[in-house]
Parts: sequence; C-alpha cells; structure tokens
Amino acid sequence: MEQLRIRTLIGLFVAAFALTWAGAGLWDTWGTPPAVPLLAPVVLGAIAVVLLATALSLRSRLRAQRDRVPGARGVEPLMAARAVVLGQASALVSSVVAGMYGGFGLFLVLEYMEVANRRSQALYAGLSVLAGAAVCAVAVFLERVCRLPGDDDDPLGSPV
Repeated sequence: MEQLRIRTLIGLFVAAFALTWAGAGLWDTWGTPPAVPLLAPVVLGAIAVVLLATALSLRSRLRAQRDRVPGARGVEPLMAARAVVLGQASALVSSVVAGMYGGFGLFLVLEYMEVANRRSQALYAGLSVLAGAAVCAVAVFLERVCRLPGDDDDPLGSPV
C-alpha cells in the first residue's frame, strides 16, 4: 500500500481551489451561486473525530499488544489495513472538498462581503477548510499509527 503524500493532498487542494474560484466567478455571471451549507464543517469535523477515535483506539491496542499486556486484544492486520484505506480515502476526498470550499469562500469574500448572508457563508466555507485540514492531519496520523516496524526500510530490500 502506498503511503499518503502531503504533496498529493496539497496539489488536490490547490487544483480544487483554483477551479472552484474560477467556476464561482463564471457561475456568478450566469446567475446566483449556490449557498454553502451550514452542516459542511460539521460533517467534515465528524469524519475527523471518527478517524481520530479509530487512530487512538488502534494505537492503544497496538501498544498493549507490543508490550505484551496480559488480556490485551490484538489488532487484526486486515482491520488495520481497512482503517488506513478509510483514512487515505477520507484525506483525498476532504482535500478536494476543502479546496472547493476554500475557492468558493475566497470568491464570496472578494465579491459579496457587504451581504450579511454571504458573509456567514464565507465563514462556513472557512470552517469547512479547517475541518478538511483536520481530516487530512488525522488521516496521516492514522497511517503512522498503523505503520509496520519495517516500513521505513528500502521497498526493494536492497542493502545499501
């Protein structure tokens, strides 16, 4: 399984940001752009909390298993792999979603700052960007928790 790269997440964020900012300007010339939902940062925050709970649970179980604590529940490798895949998928999607909300939020700040309703939507968009960044950070943490001890070695196994 490939390790999640921060560059990939930042690239997705920047691409989604730029496309959404340009698209919002184009949409504004044709009509009224859509509203930012109030629950957008809440949903992203809930995903971050679920991933964090999973990471902390796996970390404590792996630590107990490594320290050979009597009665400790082990971690099945397939369950850890599923958690990592969930974290990676969540990070990739949330970086795109955060970029979209960031681009739209910048458009709202630049064009509609005097309208109170749009100002609150810009705030929701900013909070969504922060929550998306939290999902990405927690996903990277989850991946580090589930890393095997030999994962830092050369992938080809060649002695150098």
